[in-house]
Amino acid sequence: MLETTIAAIRPADEAAMAAARELHGRLTKPAGSLGALEDLSVRLAGLAGACPPPLPEPAAVAIFAGDHGVHAQGVSPWPQEVTGQMIGNFLAGGAVVNAFARQAGASVTVVDVGVATPLPTGPVADPAGLDPAGTDPAVLDPAVPRLVVASVRRGTRDFTVTAALTRDEALAAVQTGIRIADELIDAGAGILLTGDMGIGNTTPAAALIAAFTGADPLDATGRGTGIDDPTYAHKVAVVRSALARHAPDPADPLGVLAAVGGLEHAALAGLILGAAARRTPVLLDGVIAVSAALAAAAFAPAAVGAMVAGHRSAEPGATLALRHLGLDPLIDLGLRLGEGTGALLALPVVTGAVRVLHEVATFDSAGVAEK
Repeated sequence: MLETTIAAIRPADEAAMAAARELHGRLTKPAGSLGALEDLSVRLAGLAGACPPPLPEPAAVAIFAGDHGVHAQGVSPWPQEVTGQMIGNFLAGGAVVNAFARQAGASVTVVDVGVATPLPTGPVADPAGLDPAGTDPAVLDPAVPRLVVASVRRGTRDFTVTAALTRDEALAAVQTGIRIADELIDAGAGILLTGDMGIGNTTPAAALIAAFTGADPLDATGRGTGIDDPTYAHKVAVVRSALARHAPDPADPLGVLAAVGGLEHAALAGLILGAAARRTPVLLDGVIAVSAALAAAAFAPAAVGAMVAGHRSAEPGATLALRHLGLDPLIDLGLRLGEGTGALLALPVVTGAVRVLHEVATFDSAGVAEK
């Protein structure tokens, strides 16, 4: 599955991008007056191979959840049980991501790809059992968050002791993300939004960012949920020691994910690759998403063409990752919650960029004189 997905990812369509630029030049506005929105709409035309590109709707948030063996090293003050408890909150509609998703009219799919503790009961689907034809309306129902059980294992191993995952486990998580992308797109989703949940997951994110960008762990590691100075210094040391132990090779993205990644990071990389193969935009959230995006880009550099950076996370590694990917974030609000919240806040910006090409009159059609 991974190989065929990568093979399906193609560079942007230059003709569609040129048509979008030409159309912008004829719309009733000064050339370039919409700034980054114009660049974004051109990129999305190149991704779709059409001008104008399809409106990015409906939107589907995929929240991948997993736990981490490195939590045993004291890198987070939150107990690991919170991961499973927050899944219950997502399914009940009580999290911030739910509030923002309701505002945006986006569906929420929660995927257990490696939670260590028992999950609450709720509407459950097996990814292999979802309707590939997309005829089940519940798949994209914005009123009913869904839980997909696709656990590869109950949390990763402690990567300060051994590799977090085997290569087969990392591959299984990547392929879960690809399947979820296919299922959501088959159900009609016009844009995918990344979400994540996992206590301690900013530690493997920092390790991934350092591994793929070559950054010093001190620069790639942030304070996550707001740890104090001694815990932060310990967290940096944990990341540094893991990278020294495993020496992950950025030219081997599956190996990097297996050595120091998380199951949700690997699944998010798969989601991004799956979206890129289907020429569907994927709106990235925060530091977990962009660390996964680095892996996706290492698998298939052209996958960057499907990525839209929703926001700049307050985690310092996120800026390093975005710079490495060549992506500029749409908003910068100092967010560091995760869940998909920043991506959801950026969604209207993406929709607006595309809607301009669909709905704004040209100078000729509106009878407006040009300069």
